[in-house]
Amino acid sequence: MDNKAKAGPARQPFAYPLKRPYAEPDWRRLPGYKSVSVEQWESALWQRQHSVKSVKEAKDVFGVFLTDDMAEDVLRDQRDMATMSLLIPPQMLNCMNEKDLRNDPVRRYMLPMFSDRRSDWPNHPRAGRDSLHESEMWAVEGLTHRYPTKVLAEMIATCPQYCGHCTRMDLVGNSVPQVRKHQFQGRPADRYEAMLAYLRKTPGVRDVVVSGGDVANVPIDQLEAFAMALLDVPSVRDIRFASKGLQGLPQHFLQDSVLSALDRIARKARARGVDVAVHTHVNHAQQVTPLVGKAVRKILEMGFRDVRNQGVLLRGVNATQNDLLELCFMLLDHAKIMPYYFYMADMIPNSEHWRLSVAEGLKLQHDIMGYLPGFATPRVTVDVPYVGKRWIHQLADYDRVKGVSYWTKNYRTGIEADSEDALTRRYEYYDPVHLLPPEGRAFWKSAPPKSA
Repeated sequence: MDNKAKAGPARQPFAYPLKRPYAEPDWRRLPGYKSVSVEQWESALWQRQHSVKSVKEAKDVFGVFLTDDMAEDVLRDQRDMATMSLLIPPQMLNCMNEKDLRNDPVRRYMLPMFSDRRSDWPNHPRAGRDSLHESEMWAVEGLTHRYPTKVLAEMIATCPQYCGHCTRMDLVGNSVPQVRKHQFQGRPADRYEAMLAYLRKTPGVRDVVVSGGDVANVPIDQLEAFAMALLDVPSVRDIRFASKGLQGLPQHFLQDSVLSALDRIARKARARGVDVAVHTHVNHAQQVTPLVGKAVRKILEMGFRDVRNQGVLLRGVNATQNDLLELCFMLLDHAKIMPYYFYMADMIPNSEHWRLSVAEGLKLQHDIMGYLPGFATPRVTVDVPYVGKRWIHQLADYDRVKGVSYWTKNYRTGIEADSEDALTRRYEYYDPVHLLPPEGRAFWKSAPPKSA
């Protein structure tokens, strides 16, 4: 028998270990931050006070790197296309490559330009401002009961930063010329108590996602009080706090008052046998820095079960094998964040330049398999209207000409309590029209009926 070794490292489509350094970019390279001290930079208050809310403020930060034509491009987008106003913390601005802002992946979704958008198909004909119909499934204001055992508690309608592709653009953030935002009608304390009252009388719910908006914008005493009350509901077994701010404003999570509150929540959860976790939203490897990792480690040391990442697949940001795998390894190796989901972008208005087709999502899922440990290999996920999250390979059928994928489900939402066909009908999700063959584009141009 020949026992000579026959296997060894081979040349791969993706190379590991990574070449990208795990380092905090030097913010002093940017004209607007050249005199900012470490103490200021690591202050959550300073970060919030100096978050960019206008093109002029972005120009003050980037100086000559944000050229006049790019600044005008952003202004036109805010005026004519954007569904979210500008709000970008210095921490996130510092993740951008100032020497190539036009092509920078973080800039593409945090500081959108008009020239980024599609001029032929800026919207899908089926796009909508509440594309997942979450508000239709409110059990009480802000509490979406879409799944049998899980609810989404939207505590607040603001974030430390506003992502251009925000799926809750109908409610979250400031109104913009294209979108007058809805607002919660009830007082926060009344809404929170109504949510808790519903959960106390609904023992079938075991899992609560506490979100918004972003929990980083909920005053910490209010967040702690709500979480402690959730832990007193006997049926609740899992609590997940959702915060993009863990990446965009890690300084918030490094404040003594926040850490103390999270520690008290974790201790009570352990005593009750409840799992608590944090979900964040990182879309590119550039955003994984030591300050993010420091905040995550503090949270994990308290006994939180996981910090998980739910990214969104965005063209020009992370829609390649290399981009996704580099991000996942940066999260896993350095920041100790578990790659979890990558969502196909939802069908909100003016988002077609970001969205991928289901065919592209299927290929990306294929292309990232085998590199990461199985437990850390994220699932490409489609959030199908009236259905919920589905792994992309679960589609029941796919018309690639018209760009319509069909999906089924095995439970009813609250608005389908009396529906006879909820468990047998097929639900649609739609590819971007500009990616379709000519006959597919012609089909959508002819304004088809509601059911494609």
